[in-house]
Amino acid sequence: MVTAVHKASVMKLSDGLFLSCTQEVAKNYPDIRYEEMLIDNAASYLVSNPGRMDVMVMPNLYGDIVSDLCAGLIGGLGLTPSGNMGKGCMMAEAVHGTAPDIQGMDMANPTALLMSALMMLRSMDLHDTADKIAKATYTVLKEAKYTTKDIGGNSSCSDYTKAIIDRIDV
Repeated sequence: MVTAVHKASVMKLSDGLFLSCTQEVAKNYPDIRYEEMLIDNAASYLVSNPGRMDVMVMPNLYGDIVSDLCAGLIGGLGLTPSGNMGKGCMMAEAVHGTAPDIQGMDMANPTALLMSALMMLRSMDLHDTADKIAKATYTVLKEAKYTTKDIGGNSSCSDYTKAIIDRIDV
């Protein structure tokens, strides 16, 4: 199911146009269920019943807020991947940006960037490579021996990254 998230009750012109566009596109895909939901309700569902949501489309402002909300639900921005996808291309990035306040301190959590790279690898049909890296990453996270401070550990970014590399099955 695709959920168009909006606040057209208040943002009548901008979100009204957004809904008109999503409704028009939805007509081209009759086999895919389409619904519309106010951003307030969508945020509530994401916290109380996240499994109810599948694919969500929304204007950029709501997407920025929702991505931060979801990041908080899973442990923080350091774990949250992001990707902008189009026909034949993709840009992967960490949601949190560059973290200039901790630049050069070897303490950033690289998981978000790594997970974004996995999305990119999968978009390039390099599933085996992505799966090997993902397995190693999840193993290190589960062991919780080499995690960064933002997720409860005491390891540096370098030590965390080395632990992942050491666990990749080549």
